Formats: sequence, structure tokens, C-alpha cells
Amino acid sequence: MAENNAPLKDKVVSGLVWIFGERILAQGVSFLVSIILARILMPEEYGIVALVLVFLNIADVFVSNGFGESLVQKQHATETDFSTVFYCSFAFSWLVYAVLFASAGWVADYYANELLCPVLRVLALKIPLASVSSIQHAYVSKHMIFKKFFFSSLGGTLLSGGVGIAMALGGCGVWALVGQYLVNTMVDTVVLFLTVPWRPRRLFSAAAARQLIGYGWKLTAASLINTIYGELRSLIIGKKYSSADLAYYNRGNQFPSLVIANVDTSIGTVVFPAMAAVGNDAERLRAVGRRAMKTTSYIIFPLLTGLFVVAEPLVELLLTEKWLVCVPYLRFSCLYFLCQPIQTMNWQVIKTMGRSDLCLKLEVLKKGIGIAIILVTMNYGVTAIAAGNAAFAAVSMFINMLPNRRLIGYTVCQQFADLLPATLLSLAMGGVVYALGALPWPPLALLPLQIAAGGAVYLLGSVAFRLESFTYLFDILKRRLPAR
Repeated sequence: MAENNAPLKDKVVSGLVWIFGERILAQGVSFLVSIILARILMPEEYGIVALVLVFLNIADVFVSNGFGESLVQKQHATETDFSTVFYCSFAFSWLVYAVLFASAGWVADYYANELLCPVLRVLALKIPLASVSSIQHAYVSKHMIFKKFFFSSLGGTLLSGGVGIAMALGGCGVWALVGQYLVNTMVDTVVLFLTVPWRPRRLFSAAAARQLIGYGWKLTAASLINTIYGELRSLIIGKKYSSADLAYYNRGNQFPSLVIANVDTSIGTVVFPAMAAVGNDAERLRAVGRRAMKTTSYIIFPLLTGLFVVAEPLVELLLTEKWLVCVPYLRFSCLYFLCQPIQTMNWQVIKTMGRSDLCLKLEVLKKGIGIAIILVTMNYGVTAIAAGNAAFAAVSMFINMLPNRRLIGYTVCQQFADLLPATLLSLAMGGVVYALGALPWPPLALLPLQIAAGGAVYLLGSVAFRLESFTYLFDILKRRLPAR
């Protein structure tokens, strides 16, 4: 058994190294670019693009979710399968673009902002580009050659960041953000097309399309429900309040989502194809899932806890006082994303078991509860909306945990027990960082002290209590470092 597992373990470790490298570097560069742009541009300009991205994120579900995952999930996907999905996705992407183009005027009228029309029509070109890269992404994930993501993502981030900053300094305003997003997608698509050893061939199978769509449409529907629900707050804030309020809300989400993009999304990207390779072996699936959740929570919990505590000096130092309004949104977003590792692991198991029907049912249930929360909070201000979102995350996490007791024998109590060490140590670290915040120091001096103290407490606690996840990560690091 151990011998058979070795190649998969090697692929998982290698994949994690490349994905973490890609995420940390790409997101780090993107974060620095966003800081520079936030200092140049006004919140209202960010609000316009944030509102447009709501519609694009919903539209992107149809070409980037579900169908690519069906290729990853299928044990023996053929060239015909990949080409069939490519042609379906590419054709459908232009239909989606046509709908967005035609609807742009209505969107601008509804939100009483004529600039939304041209921005939506230009930025929507991301959709056909995404349809091409989505199959390349599926191929990379299927074969676990995540090194390809490193170069495409980092190259796109660097070039698009330079374009965005140059356009902002040139006085292009909101179009600087449009240029940045488009260039990023273009570079990612081109680099993957040049480096991934797969090209669409003159192959198409109606039977393959029916089979893959039969699995993928439920995931697409689940992703659509999830995305519409996730963007619903932005739609309400943009309409009921103002584009500046939307910009503050999105900016508050940016810092915690950076943590998620670098850790949880990276591990999830590797774990799903690893689970798919395991198949329906419940015991091995449980082992892979437990390891993924323990490792992700061990990294994410202290980062989000620390971010919650230092939110105000961090925003003031990086974004200046004009963005301090986003601090409460940032803190509620930290609470929301603390539930993410648990949701991700359980969701990946359900997908791996081929239960896309259950994925859809769970999404309908969760989002029904979430919409009820939104309807209650939307009239009490943006802060109430953010607080309701954090409460919804806790409910959603618990719902995702329940099915895997039956599917792989991983109970809710076992999951919470696996999360307890990282939770307690993160709270202890957060208490130390919070106490240091009482010092009457300026943010430039206080923030480094809080970060250093928090990191030291967490690391020393991990060693003192011999946390399993710390030992696991330390062993991986030792194996990857060259021997002296």
C-alpha cells in the first residue's frame, strides 16, 4: 500500500510547493500593485469596477466551473473528452459575452452610472479568454503539473500590474483597472497555451459531451448559486448605498481573501485531483482530507486571527486614512474566511465521490438560509451585511461537514477535534498581539512588533506542544531543501 501511495504523495508535495510558490509570489505582487493603485485612484473608481466584476464573476461560472472539473474528476479522460469540452465551452463563452454586451446599457441605467456600460462591454472580453484557459487549467490539474501555473500566473500578474500602474499614473482612472484585469487574463491564457502540452484537436463526441455535462452541469449550477449569492451583497450595496461603500466593503474583503487565495485555494487545487486519483476508497479519502484540513487550518487560523487584531494599524499604514472605513468589514471577513478550510475539504470529498447532485442540493439549502440573512441585514447598513455574512459562513460550514460522516466516516466531532490545536494556539497568539496593541506607538513601529511577537508565540507553541501539522510541514521543508 505504501509503495502504491508514494507516487501520489510525491505529486501532492510537488504540487503544493509549486502552487504555494505561484500563489505567494503572484498574490504578493498583486497585493503590492493594489496598494499602489489604491493610493492613486479614488474609492468611487474602484466601486465601478467592483460592480462590473459582479456580473463577470457570475458569467464566468458558465465557462470556467463544472465542465473543467468534470474532466479532472473523470478517471480516464481522453483527447476526445478534452476537445469536446473545449469546443462547447468556447462557443458558449461568446454567447455569454453577447448577453453581457447587450445588457450593459440596462445595467448602467439601473445603477445610474453611464460609465458602467463601456466598462462592462470591454472587461467582458475576459469571458472568451477564460474559456480557453479553463481547459488548459483542467489539463494541468488532471496531470498535476502545477509548475505551469507558476509561470502563467506570475507573468500575468507582473505585466498587468505594470500596465495598471502606468495607466493610473497617466490619469486613466477606472480604465487603469480595466487594463490591468484584461492584460492579466490575456497573459495567463497565452502562457498556458504555449507551455501546456495539449491543443484542441478535430475531435467531438456528442456522447462524451452528454456524459461530462451530466456530471458538470450540477457543479456549474452549484457554483452559479454560490457565485450569485456571493455577489448579491455587492449588488445590494452598489444599488442601495453607493459605489464608495462597495469599494470599502470589497477592500475589507481583500486582505483576508489574500490569505485564502495563497493557502486554502492552493491546497484545494492540489487536493481535488489527488482525491480523484484515489477514487472512491473511503479510507484513503479520509486520510487525504484530514491531512489537507489540518494543514490548511494550521496555516490559515493564525494569519486570519492576527489580521483581525491588527486591522486598523495595517489599513492606516498601507492604504492611508481614507480607507479606514473598511476596517470593520475586514474583521468580519476574517471571521467568514476562518470557516473556509473546513468547507473546502468537505466539498472536495463530496465532488470526488461523484455526488455532484448532493453538491447542488447543499448549495440550494445553504443559499436559501443565506438569502434570508441578507434580507434581514440589508436595511441596517453595510456593517450589518458583513456581520450576517460571517454568521452565514458558520452555518454553511456545519452543513458541508454533515454528509462526510456517511460518505467517508469522518464525523463532525472528529473534524472539530482535528481543528482544536490550531484554534487554541491561534487564540493565544491573538491575545498577545491584542495586548501589544495598547502600546501608544505609531503604526509603522507597532505593526512589526505585533507581527513578530505573534509569529514567535505561534511557532514556539507549535514546538512546545508538538503540533502534528507543524511536524508535517517541517518534514516537507527538510525534504525539499538541498542537503549540505
